[in-house]
Amino acid sequence: MPKISLKELAPIILRTALSLVFLWFGTQQLINSSAWVNFVPDFAISMSGLSALTLVHFNGAFEVLFGLCLITGFFTRASALVLGVHLLGISLSLGFSAIAIRDFGLSMATIAIFFYGIDKCTLDMLYLRHYKGTSNFS
Repeated sequence: MPKISLKELAPIILRTALSLVFLWFGTQQLINSSAWVNFVPDFAISMSGLSALTLVHFNGAFEVLFGLCLITGFFTRASALVLGVHLLGISLSLGFSAIAIRDFGLSMATIAIFFYGIDKCTLDMLYLRHYKGTSNFS
C-alpha cells in the first residue's frame, strides 16, 4: 500500500466524514420518514406537487446515492458539487438558525471537496491509474 502523508490524508478524512453525514441523514430519512416531514418547506411541496413524505423519500434516496458515490470516490467532483449545492439550498431554506449555519458550513466543506478534486483513495484515481496510466489529475 502506498504511503500517504498527513497532507494527503486530510482530503480523504474530509471526504469520508462528510460522506458519512450524508449517508446517516439519508438512511434516517428512509428508515423513519415520518420524523422528517416537518422539515420539508411548504414551497417544496407546492412547487413539486408531491407530498412531504414523498419528498423525504426522494431526498433520503438522493443523499444515500450521492453519499455512496462520495465515500467511494466515484465521480468525486460531481458528487461533491451536487451534494454541496443541495445542502446549501437546504441551509438557505432554513433561515438564520443554528441548524442553518451548521448546514452552511457542511455545504462549504463539501464544495471544498469539489474544488480539491480526487484524492489517492478514490475509485476515480484507481481508474486514472489503471486505464489512463497516470496519476496526474487536476
